[in-house]
Amino acid sequence: MDAAEKRLVAAGPSGIRLQDVARDAGVSHPTVLHHFGSREALVKAVTARTLDTIHARLVDTIAVSGGGEGPLGAMLESVFQALSGGQGRVLLWLALEGLDLDGVGGGLEGVVTASHALRKVRQGARGKVAPREDTARVVVLAALVLCGSSVLGPHLYANAGLGEASEAGPKFRAWLAKLLAKHLLEA
Repeated sequence: MDAAEKRLVAAGPSGIRLQDVARDAGVSHPTVLHHFGSREALVKAVTARTLDTIHARLVDTIAVSGGGEGPLGAMLESVFQALSGGQGRVLLWLALEGLDLDGVGGGLEGVVTASHALRKVRQGARGKVAPREDTARVVVLAALVLCGSSVLGPHLYANAGLGEASEAGPKFRAWLAKLLAKHLLEA
């Protein structure tokens, strides 16, 4: 799967050939077919592994974070780093190629559930809790921003006059964390 992931990040789904993956992994082509069955199944397995890792890290971090701006900023930065290693580009390629990503990886449902549980604790003290649907929208917004910015960020930051990506990106994500934290803490 590591060999397939390297090729997937470098060339996208259309760049995956089982013969090349087998050669890179030091195994035979029939071995790859035996374990995965098809190129599409291998691509889904690699994508699921990446998304499961990101998902597990997020759910664990949310559970212990306390929900403040600092921990939220660290979570956004962590997800961005994972996606900017080429995984964001892969997800966009897969979506554009029409691969059904439903059920691939941990999904956002667990992230929404963990985020909303924390939000209920934080807001519940004031007797007012925003609906779960609002929390889901915030999670989707963050996912879209992080995935999109992992691919388009450097161009957008420069185009908007925010400066070079190395400085503008972290500042943008810190601003986003502040905006999201404020919204999540208010009902």
